[in-house]
Amino acid sequence: MDKPGPKKKITQNDVARYARVSRSMVSYVINGSSRMVAPETRNKIIKAIEALEYRPNKFAQALLLGKSEALGDKQIGVILCNSEVFLRPYYAEILAGIHLAAYEKSYHIHFIRFFEELKNPILFNQLIHPEEICGLLLVATDQVLKTDQDWHIISRIRERIAQIVCVEWQTSGLTSIFFDRHGTALKATAYLFDQGYQDIAYIGESDERISGFKQAFLARGMDSSRLYIDGSARDMPSGYAAMETLFRACEQGKRALPQGICAGCDEVAMGILTLLHERRVAIPATIGLISIDNIEMAEYVFPPLTTMHIPKQAMGYQAVDMIINHTAHQGDRARSVSLPSSLVIRKSC
Repeated sequence: MDKPGPKKKITQNDVARYARVSRSMVSYVINGSSRMVAPETRNKIIKAIEALEYRPNKFAQALLLGKSEALGDKQIGVILCNSEVFLRPYYAEILAGIHLAAYEKSYHIHFIRFFEELKNPILFNQLIHPEEICGLLLVATDQVLKTDQDWHIISRIRERIAQIVCVEWQTSGLTSIFFDRHGTALKATAYLFDQGYQDIAYIGESDERISGFKQAFLARGMDSSRLYIDGSARDMPSGYAAMETLFRACEQGKRALPQGICAGCDEVAMGILTLLHERRVAIPATIGLISIDNIEMAEYVFPPLTTMHIPKQAMGYQAVDMIINHTAHQGDRARSVSLPSSLVIRKSC
């Protein structure tokens, strides 16, 4: 059958006719019924749902219940890169800022979902719709945008939702709020130099922080081509593993133990601290350590971490503000807001 015109409200009957199955089969698939549906039949229904952009008619249900407001009014959606975000103190503070802003301004967080879930066309059509939300926050989504299909999903989101903010990352054509990774790593490394450390290594994520680390050497006329850089670490276990690899290289005589280390984030620094404590390396007497983020735990490890403070809660708060104030533009009017970092001096360097 031909695809219905854009003004027609797509129903389960339309999906059934398009897929050439019964309406009850469509209902079973949409509602996740335990009734057995042949894989071939289910795939036909899924393809029909995607082609017709079917979604449950919650707006009509709301009118029947006497609700005069559009369902999406004052409702904000949140898409996270993956479930790991819930385990990371850094992102917990961003999410706290998001919820605080919504609460103070009488808005609501309608849903928090993972990007992978949007590959389900049923869920995508149900959630990513102006009848459901007035704006959408994409938190650290760049970490999982790997394929053309992933970027196609971003394009489809842009077609449906006018107000979108990329939180903690940037992409062309969308409003974003983030911190300057390059500049922050540059300042962190420069502080190590100012404290007298010369042979400095980087352990952290492979992003703009590395270019900032290198820039600190170039700014002092130093050769950056032979620097020790490990871009594989992003949390405590990988920070520990990266430091163990470096320590093993030092034991094998491949290089000397560095005088200082710039860690890409506090969690990586904590993994590094643990390994160095186990190897009885004095900090900061033997190795000075600085990191980035200033999560709450950074103050309570031993020694307390010198780190670059990132306004994490403010990042989430301002992202919601952009949605509410209708300044989260797309295309040529998209905004890029970089929040400043600041040095917090403690006792690790």
